[in-house]
Amino acid sequence: MSNPWFIIANPIAGNRKFSIQWKEIQQLLNNKNIDYSFAFTQFSKHEIELAQNAIQQGFRNIISVGGDGTLHHVVNGIMLQRYVKTSDITIGVIPLGTGNDWIKTYNIPNDVEKAIEIIHHKKTILQDIGVIKTKNKSKTYFNNVGGLGYDGYIVHKLKKLKHFGSIAYLLSGLAGLFFYKKTVFKITFNNKSIETNCLMALIGICKFSGGGMQFTKDVNTADGLFDITIAKNLNIFDLLVNIKKLYNGNIVHHKKVETYKTKLITVIPQTSKPYIQADGELIGTGKVSFKIISRAINFVIYSK
Repeated sequence: MSNPWFIIANPIAGNRKFSIQWKEIQQLLNNKNIDYSFAFTQFSKHEIELAQNAIQQGFRNIISVGGDGTLHHVVNGIMLQRYVKTSDITIGVIPLGTGNDWIKTYNIPNDVEKAIEIIHHKKTILQDIGVIKTKNKSKTYFNNVGGLGYDGYIVHKLKKLKHFGSIAYLLSGLAGLFFYKKTVFKITFNNKSIETNCLMALIGICKFSGGGMQFTKDVNTADGLFDITIAKNLNIFDLLVNIKKLYNGNIVHHKKVETYKTKLITVIPQTSKPYIQADGELIGTGKVSFKIISRAINFVIYSK
């Protein structure tokens, strides 16, 4: 086999019509003469084990079929394995999930046929990856956006609202407007320390999170730097008035929002233990540090 792909597919991603979608995916792959093997996830985080096994078997090209959560766990499987350099691995994405925020940065359409066409052309970027260390010393890797505060609360609420489909992100965000309580964060980076009442601290590699919201500024996914957004004492009125700016990216210009670039950042909540999220997955609460790993994994992206 020459450069075969190993497909890791989440059969419960998206709208639960997986059996129909899988037949379409197989047909389209065969039409493109794409050589592949595959496995379906059977339990939470199974992608990590499947990715590691595939690499051990000699695969260097992996396709993630599902949403942001599926891709997140595939990335963690690659970053945690010790068989080859992570930069020797290439990931393609066939999006089936409800959010699919990572693909938006690279203008990859939420369309199976077009996604497979992109994989067929195999234009890649060697993208940065973030690693998060929580208070219990556990490590989690992320390929899109991580953070804590309001966005972590949205992810927490989203678990109960996913049956609403793509609108679930908006409903979860609205719930956060009314019920999430800001806390004081001590934020340390670049020999600088900020202690402030904070809605959230967001650490981005890519542009989009929370179902299409844009909290990061001047993103470069391969520059070895996080794009940090610190939303300070924003209140319900600020957010309601600026909902459009949450989605077009202009919220970063609000007077209560500050943006920075850094390789390493530590956030210590002072008055409560807000949820920490990575790529839309809850990973803990409390003190957390984020570190960038420069140009860690190849991703297949859209090329005009």
